[in-house]
Amino acid sequence: MKKKLRIKRGDQVQVVSGRDKGTQGEVLRVLPKASAVIVQGVNLRKKHQRQIQAGGRTMNPGVIQFEAPLHVSNIMLVCPKCKELTRVGIQRDEDSVKRICKRCEAVIDG
Repeated sequence: MKKKLRIKRGDQVQVVSGRDKGTQGEVLRVLPKASAVIVQGVNLRKKHQRQIQAGGRTMNPGVIQFEAPLHVSNIMLVCPKCKELTRVGIQRDEDSVKRICKRCEAVIDG
C-alpha cells in the first residue's frame, strides 16, 4: 500500500531539526516509500565519482555534490498565505480533497 504524504513537489518547506535547521527550500522530489523528501540546497552531500561509461556516454570523474533525502518528520510546510511554519490539514468536500493550513485555515492548493 502506498503511503500518503501531505508534502508535495514544489512546496516551500523549512527544516526543523538536524544540521540544516532553519533552512528553507523547495521540494524537488517526494519519496513516499521511504517517507522522505529531497529539498533544494538542503542536506548536501559529496560523492567521489569514478569515471564510468554507460549508454555510450562517459561520466566525468571528480567530486560531485548532491541533495540527500530528508525524513518528512524533520521538515514543516511554510504556508504560502501567512508565511508561517504550519501543519497540514485535509479538508474533504463531496468531489475534492484539499490541503489546508492549520494556522490560518487557508487552502494550500487548488
